[in-house]
Amino acid sequence: MIVRTYKYTCHAVRICIYLLMVLSPVIASGEENELNILYTGSVSGELEPCGCTRKSESGGVARRAGYIDGHANELSPFVLVDAGNFTDKDTPQGRLKAEAMLNAFSLMQYDAVAFMNNEKGFSPGFLESLVKKLSVPVVAEDPLFRRSLSIRGKGIDINITADERDYQEGRLNILLTDRPLSGLSSLKGWDVIILSSGEILDKPVKINGSVVVSGYPEGKKLGILTLQINNKGKVSDFEHRWQTLDKDIMEDKDVRRVLKEYDMMVAGLSDNKKPPSGKTTYAGVSECGKCHQPFVETWQRTRHANAFLSLKQRGKSSDPECLKCHTVGFGEEGGFYSIATTPELADVQCEVCHGQGRDHLSDYSTPLPPVTEATCRKCHTKSNSPDFNYPVYLEKIKHE
Repeated sequence: MIVRTYKYTCHAVRICIYLLMVLSPVIASGEENELNILYTGSVSGELEPCGCTRKSESGGVARRAGYIDGHANELSPFVLVDAGNFTDKDTPQGRLKAEAMLNAFSLMQYDAVAFMNNEKGFSPGFLESLVKKLSVPVVAEDPLFRRSLSIRGKGIDINITADERDYQEGRLNILLTDRPLSGLSSLKGWDVIILSSGEILDKPVKINGSVVVSGYPEGKKLGILTLQINNKGKVSDFEHRWQTLDKDIMEDKDVRRVLKEYDMMVAGLSDNKKPPSGKTTYAGVSECGKCHQPFVETWQRTRHANAFLSLKQRGKSSDPECLKCHTVGFGEEGGFYSIATTPELADVQCEVCHGQGRDHLSDYSTPLPPVTEATCRKCHTKSNSPDFNYPVYLEKIKHE
């Protein structure tokens, strides 16, 4: 991974503010301070958005870093935290994601990153070694890590913790947890609770006096909670907004380099030059066209016919998570393996919707599975295709 740098404007501004705070006179009685909490949670390994539709285009760590760096002056003073569940599963690709995510956290100068249930699923020692290597400020109930972190900013003593037992008197207490909203009734006294349960809260809620917010799933939005802090260090009022991370936000170049390196490492997980073994079960669109040429010509005018090209343009042509919805039968015996070995099965072809057609070639009376909404929903998920409407989308690819 790339070497950690300290050139970020946001970090420099924060240091200056902290120094000015220390050198400033004692805050007059009754004066209130403002503090922004920038937060994420339940990112679940989503390093960048799928981008299949405009609505699914928001998110990504490179844009998040670019936004924070570009708006440091207006956001300061702030603390930047992740409430956990930022990783995916402990697989070869999941480990690469975890390393890239922690590298991005390091570059963005996160003040605290919580380890929750997803992180507990990794083999012992794997994440610990990355945390040490990248100097990421982790909080967790695990004895391998700190339970809490203390930060002082603009006269405010802040305690950030992932341990529900670690409330500290005389400080602004922020709890990071993956408890669901329904499970917070027993928690009392916390000033702010940030969830990584995956629930979407359009605005903060108050529970037992605590201001509760929840990280937006998959990192599609950055949460910004603005607190008014009284001279006793407690929250007197608050405002909240979601910052969408759309295409018009300039990406941070260093974090983008981390993502490019991740893509290259993912491509290296398999030998895509090695011919696949096993029975060929898919026929490919060229075979279908021998009897159904008018249908093929209709298909060629749809976005399905350029599905693989869209991956290539984004540097994702070797990413298994993308290939499964942009090729025929990826991950199945006889399906797409790589563009070098099975180019005839690239793109979203006939058999993605109609099922395997090899047996149909030898016996035309063999029926193909019917196309249903469930067939489309395998790839047109709520996350990747939030506007998916089966009748409307069916019209776009209809052929008779």
